[in-house]
Amino acid sequence: MRTRMLTLLLVLSSATAAAAQPGWKEIGKTLTGNSVYVDPRSMRKANGIVSARIRVKFAEPVSTPRGSWKTSQHLALFNCAKSTVAAKQSTYFSDESGTHVVERTTIAQPGFGPALGGSMAKVALDYVCKT
Repeated sequence: MRTRMLTLLLVLSSATAAAAQPGWKEIGKTLTGNSVYVDPRSMRKANGIVSARIRVKFAEPVSTPRGSWKTSQHLALFNCAKSTVAAKQSTYFSDESGTHVVERTTIAQPGFGPALGGSMAKVALDYVCKT
């Protein structure tokens, strides 16, 4: 009986610790229903530019010649004063846990542009610039 109680306490404490760890925070949805998340720990501001790691979970998998995308992660740059966004790095995954890479791109010199309404970039821009 005592061993069962100890085991139960260990399981509950590890589950509570895992739930308390900071991670991805859902910040909204795109017009197509894709969930958009931000990693609050990744947000940095320098010279008026905010950088953040963004994650998108596609409502429906996206088929490409290289494979199917279920989630993506992006390192994005946000210029809140001008309401523009630039992608520094994008990685697309074939699984929801983000372990099987389908495609990865890195842009040496990202260019800033407007975020289209209802897009992942617009959802992220609105969130990042209001916080």
